[in-house]
Amino acid sequence: MEMKKINSGKLRAIGYDARARVLQVQLDTGSTLQYSGVGEDIWRRLSSSGAAWSFYRDNIEEEFTVKKVSGSMSAGKNPLDEFFNKK
Repeated sequence: MEMKKINSGKLRAIGYDARARVLQVQLDTGSTLQYSGVGEDIWRRLSSSGAAWSFYRDNIEEEFTVKKVSGSMSAGKNPLDEFFNKK
């Protein structure tokens, strides 16, 4: 999937697969998220928005099923370990 670099809020890159209806976003934390079931209209509006971060938060973040595909968390590490101060 081709990613378009942007700098809006916490968004650093966005990409879209029209056939699979999957939107991919890369955040400033290094995490990459994929949202399934996203229509082309939402993609067009996000990619042409002058306030992409606001559009993302208002229309995508909690509206579509998300899957984290990469990030800074180490593989095999329980994400709750930091919360309970385990190393």
